[in-house]
Amino acid sequence: MPINILIADDHSLFRKGIANLLSEAENITIVAEAENGQEAVDKAREFNPDVVIMDIGMPVLNGVNATAKLLAEMPQVKVIALSMHTDTHYVREMLEAGVSGYLFKNCDYKELITAIETVFAGKKYLNEQITEMVIHGYLGKKDPIGVTEAELTERESEIFKLLAEGKSVREIADVLFVSVKTVGTHRQHILDKLNLKTTTDLIKYALQKGIISLD
Repeated sequence: MPINILIADDHSLFRKGIANLLSEAENITIVAEAENGQEAVDKAREFNPDVVIMDIGMPVLNGVNATAKLLAEMPQVKVIALSMHTDTHYVREMLEAGVSGYLFKNCDYKELITAIETVFAGKKYLNEQITEMVIHGYLGKKDPIGVTEAELTERESEIFKLLAEGKSVREIADVLFVSVKTVGTHRQHILDKLNLKTTTDLIKYALQKGIISLD
């Protein structure tokens, strides 16, 4: 019986590449793809996958919130975080959200297949670096800065990503079909929650956390 997979990643080229690679495995079937966290939840409801491969830094709904939302509705689904993020707070938040596995995007094909088969069998899969974090208790320590972007609301997360990408308040208002005042209010809430002062600080924060890149 094949393992039905849903792949959620906002980078189309990477998502398609993973889908093509996994399609070559005899025991794996790609049933759906999603380009943001909310779409991942919606498609999980529609296609009922066995395993979801979940990125973290996605628009609309990030991977942490999408995982928590998905597993609250479909606890039988196994989620593997496949991310570029190596910061301990990302790992901790994804584990707390309920993922069965966590891999970095520089993992090889064989390890990804092993992870999928392992979580499908009802076990956990963490790569060696993350296992070391757990062993040394790093994941039990809260970040000193307190609130992270994972604790933003869905709308705040969406606006956070757009601001980080350099869009103005006016441009975001046009994209989301809301008033400039509404976006401005959300922007201030985001800054307050993340303990930042300006949009420039927000962009620096997003770069440091790997939510956006200079590519």
